Amino acid sequence: MGKFRPNVKYIFLFILILILSLSLQISQILFYPSDFNIIKGENKDLKISFPFSVEQTEESIVNTIYNEGNNNLNNSITLNGIDEGNTNLKVKLLGLIPIKNYNINVIDRPMITPGGNAIGVRMNTKGVLVVAVTDIIDINGTRKSPAREAGIKVGDSIIEINGEKILSSEQVVKILNENKDKDVEILILRNKGEFKTISKPIQCLQDNAYRLGIWVRDKTSGIGTMTFYDGESNLFGALGHGITDMDTGDLLSVEKGFVMNAKISDIEQGKKGTPGEIRGVFYKTDEVLGEIEYNTPFGIYGSLIDNNGDIRDKEQIPIGFKEEVKLGKAYILTTLEENKVEKFEIEIQKLEAQEKPNQKSMIIKIVDKKLLEKTGGIVQGMSGSPIIQDGKLIGAVTHVFVNDPTKGYGLYIEWMLNNHDKP
Repeated sequence: MGKFRPNVKYIFLFILILILSLSLQISQILFYPSDFNIIKGENKDLKISFPFSVEQTEESIVNTIYNEGNNNLNNSITLNGIDEGNTNLKVKLLGLIPIKNYNINVIDRPMITPGGNAIGVRMNTKGVLVVAVTDIIDINGTRKSPAREAGIKVGDSIIEINGEKILSSEQVVKILNENKDKDVEILILRNKGEFKTISKPIQCLQDNAYRLGIWVRDKTSGIGTMTFYDGESNLFGALGHGITDMDTGDLLSVEKGFVMNAKISDIEQGKKGTPGEIRGVFYKTDEVLGEIEYNTPFGIYGSLIDNNGDIRDKEQIPIGFKEEVKLGKAYILTTLEENKVEKFEIEIQKLEAQEKPNQKSMIIKIVDKKLLEKTGGIVQGMSGSPIIQDGKLIGAVTHVFVNDPTKGYGLYIEWMLNNHDKP
């Protein structure tokens, strides 16, 4: 019996090591994104070794090579992209128990022109946006709210009144005062759906004007940063996040919008608890840089105008996919003086293994001394600044940490490129 006990101990230790080894491999397998790209002619390593095996549906698309390391933990599988297309890779334990499926897309690596230039954004909403619903005291001293009685809510867009397309807040005032106390038919846009309602303006005691009891906004403008330009599609992307109304927080619907070259005039430094801001002026407003077509959660998008060769002539660089992004050094392109694009060093401190698009893909920290001296960190107006790592465009700046302006969020460039037509 005395000789048997040490053997039990060794067996137990062996089983424990085996379980730990399997757990480590399984966590690596599960952590890796289910959908990823392989560039045609390039390789990608996966940490998969015995007792795990892989099966694939289209061997003509991806070639699987088994690499032996110093021990099982260092073993890997190299996937070589042979031809463009899609294939499915199934990982199994002992060839029997399914662990995970990988959907692999073999593509040519896209080339794109990074931005970094400051842009002025002017955007008209579709109709006018309701930012407040209020009571009105009529000429008889009675408090009423025709808009609320008609079911109009904050965040609604008024796109027609009596069949007339609404383009401005001034137009709403004009129509109501022409109709006076007659019923008006209002076409409302709410959550991408349209419906009609009827309301009767009332004469306001304060100024005798006819009102519904709403505050509306018809346009927005500001400073941001161009992220990229795609020479093949003529598409540009900017900001890295959508333009929302400051009062409602809702994503604005674009009726007509433009981006123009902007010249930096002043910078308010960011401080703990107070985000800073880049201020600028739009110049050459008669020479529009591009037309905005979409306002999405991942940025604004549109087409460049043909006369802007200075952007078209810039050097293209490859994009980096989310699984290629790594912790450590990178840099951003942004504009702090006049209209000069400069490079500033950052550090990528955390990465999110995202299966679905999200604005907060990575945490970045500004480490460049010049940028810190100028801005204190990430400030409003820098949103959309492209993030470059290892010569590849990997993402864009999206948000700043209010309590630490040296840090902020960036999103993977894939999310911007794949969601440009989904407002």
